[in-house]
Amino acid sequence: MYPILFQFGPITIYSFGAFMALAALTAAWVVHADLKRRGYDPELTSSLVFAAALGGLVGARLLFVVEEWNNFLAAPLNFIFTGAGFTWYGGLLGGTAAVSWVAKKNKIPWLVAADIGTPALAIAYGVGRIGCHVAGDGDWGTITDVPWGVAYTNAIIGWADPMTGIPYPPGVRVHPTPIYEFIEAVVVFAFLWSLRDKGYAPGTITWLYMILAGLARFLVEFWRINPPLALGLSEAQWFSLALMALGLALLIRRPARTVSARATPG
Repeated sequence: MYPILFQFGPITIYSFGAFMALAALTAAWVVHADLKRRGYDPELTSSLVFAAALGGLVGARLLFVVEEWNNFLAAPLNFIFTGAGFTWYGGLLGGTAAVSWVAKKNKIPWLVAADIGTPALAIAYGVGRIGCHVAGDGDWGTITDVPWGVAYTNAIIGWADPMTGIPYPPGVRVHPTPIYEFIEAVVVFAFLWSLRDKGYAPGTITWLYMILAGLARFLVEFWRINPPLALGLSEAQWFSLALMALGLALLIRRPARTVSARATPG
């Protein structure tokens, strides 16, 4: 694909980094709009988005290290300084922890902060997946002959089966699963964003996000190249099932409505 977008002398603009920045800006726009709508200081946007990004990166790398513990012990510096090797659910946990700390510090109720952040997270995830597609970071799908199949011949990790490392022969195309995930993310975001003025109790949008995001990842895994962990399902699918189950349980337990869709600061 196109790992490098532009080069200006010694300055190189990498596609993956550019789309990560675009994802952060997109999330910032969504968070800013919702903070303002709910009566909170929109200047908190930068703190919340920075916390989500930093916590997400740390969490994503830590879970990846746990998953690859033996390889990490063999070459720890390679894991610490490489630009590859992140796990989405680790990022979700790390980002949630960091945003929770910022929300508490600024006296934003946790469920309100979560409802503000999850639509932003949904669309930012989609934008980030476009970066994965353009850079070719190895999260493509299985070999296919569908008309929209893609050959990631200039991928940042090499055009090879991510599980075996064996290069694909000429003419091979695979499912562009980052594009599938982008489409899923847009649908999830649009649905959640449409609920923000409906007067649902705090937490409703978050619990729905957990169900829908978990379902989206569970489905796309059937086209991803990830090894089964148990019962024919990948690790990501088991995480997805747990996320969906938790989201459904919390959704059922929540109050149906709140007095107002707008939170009261403080």
